[in-house]
Amino acid sequence: MKMRHVRALAVFGIALVALTGARGSGGGGCDNHSSSGSSSSSSGGGSGSHHDSDDNNGTSGGSVSGGSSGANKALRDITIDTCAYDAATKNLTARITIKNDGVLDYDYDVTLQFKGASAVSATATTTDIAVTAGASKSVDVTTAYPGTGDGSEYTKCEVTRANRS
Repeated sequence: MKMRHVRALAVFGIALVALTGARGSGGGGCDNHSSSGSSSSSSGGGSGSHHDSDDNNGTSGGSVSGGSSGANKALRDITIDTCAYDAATKNLTARITIKNDGVLDYDYDVTLQFKGASAVSATATTTDIAVTAGASKSVDVTTAYPGTGDGSEYTKCEVTRANRS
């Protein structure tokens, strides 16, 4: 192979890496997030997670599905911090954090489903959560406990619907 061919291949290789991004180095590419998610647990037995569009699996305590369509962008802004039964109020309660990384202010509507060993699931909806651009807000989402036990059968929370306007 002639020297000019070697140089042409080297230039092509450098251009290819520059255009596609260096995956794994944290730079380049099309990802908006550099981590696959963060989790935290509570003494109430639940844990939360935040997922990017290419990481749709949940944790044992909470999950949020992501995607690239307009409706799914709101889902990616939501993190489930806790998911538990509140014995004092006899409600299923989840604390969610909504992080608005955008440049516009948004109002969020969130529907959360409490799941567990019981065949009965419980759903809670909260609306008009105003989050300014670049800020985050934590709110509690609650619903009445549909069972007669101690609530320990509800071990997972999942955001089933989220919209921002």
